[in-house]
Amino acid sequence: MIKLTALFFLIMFVIGTDTFLISPLIPTLQNLFHIPTEYSGWMVGSYALGYAIFALIAGPLSDGWDRKKVMLSGMVCFSVSTMLCGFATGFWSMFFFRFLAGVSAAFTAPQVWASIPALFPTSKIAKVSGIVMAGLAASQAFGIPIGSLLASTHWYYPFFTIGACALLVAVFIFYALPEMKPNQGQKTRTPIFSRYIPLLNSRMARKAFLAHFLFQCGFFAAFSFIGKWVTDRFHLSIDQAGYVMFFLGLGNIVGSFGGAYVIKTLNRFNTLVVGFLVSIACFIVLPHLPSIAAFESVYFFIFVNMGITFPLILGMLNSLNPTIRGTISSLANSIMYAATTIGSWIAGLVYATFNGFSAVGIFAAICFAGSLLSFILSGILTSHSKTKKELAS
Repeated sequence: MIKLTALFFLIMFVIGTDTFLISPLIPTLQNLFHIPTEYSGWMVGSYALGYAIFALIAGPLSDGWDRKKVMLSGMVCFSVSTMLCGFATGFWSMFFFRFLAGVSAAFTAPQVWASIPALFPTSKIAKVSGIVMAGLAASQAFGIPIGSLLASTHWYYPFFTIGACALLVAVFIFYALPEMKPNQGQKTRTPIFSRYIPLLNSRMARKAFLAHFLFQCGFFAAFSFIGKWVTDRFHLSIDQAGYVMFFLGLGNIVGSFGGAYVIKTLNRFNTLVVGFLVSIACFIVLPHLPSIAAFESVYFFIFVNMGITFPLILGMLNSLNPTIRGTISSLANSIMYAATTIGSWIAGLVYATFNGFSAVGIFAAICFAGSLLSFILSGILTSHSKTKKELAS
């Protein structure tokens, strides 16, 4: 069991590291490929776009396949497409290779969450899920800074390194993961998109997923341009920007491990309201802080909030209908990466138009305010029983 837990942790760590690897590299790649600021966000968004499109079909499709084969194939393709990024010669080749990496990740990551209930006893599922979720938090704390340090030598080193690590993880999958073939019931051919109908017909689900989209859009719009802003404002090098990411990633880890205690103390409603209001205030004041130390301190609270609220939001969404949790997870992941694509694109436009991070911070604050309002209006914060009755009908 320890071997499988470690494997799933590594998969999420590698995928999480690759997701936002380009964030601290944006200034370097802009100069290298002569990319205007308003288009630079697409180097982040292309990966998210590939994930968002294919996650919608990857989850339901893989329910009828051997999950080991899907995970292995996805990780090998992820390794190859990531290494190809190191050979990019311009904006469009980087966009294409990052898109392929996102598609590969869309087939790989959902298999991890679907495999945990199948391979672990019920009493261990929550603990294992927490450890695997910590892999994503650790990727922000350690993976991105390490990538930034490698990039300080040459920009393509991080892509080759992560691609090689992904290939080693694929070997680990081949030898450690048992086969997980679908049973006869799962092999029944059901139209893919019909599985989303119960969610589309639910007013509560629609508002909750809209809130999820706005939350992710605001957070990742600001996150995508942290590297560029600290470079422009405080004249940091790539490796120094990596140290900033390391400190912020620690906030995510703190939130991930302390979230259960906070929710138990404050309850779900108060946790979400307080966390969102604090984050809104932080986004507004961030661009006006006089030093990098002050910037890190304030953004640290945003990342703590992310570590607490993200698992809370996913838990609420999965409670919408226990019979289609795989489909819900696929939709939630697709929405998250769609929000990343749109958020990073808008952030690039407003950063270039208003020449700085102030407009990006205001955009993020507006998204968080809209997300909080949508969560409250949906009723998902205050009623599980209402959710179940509405979707059961």
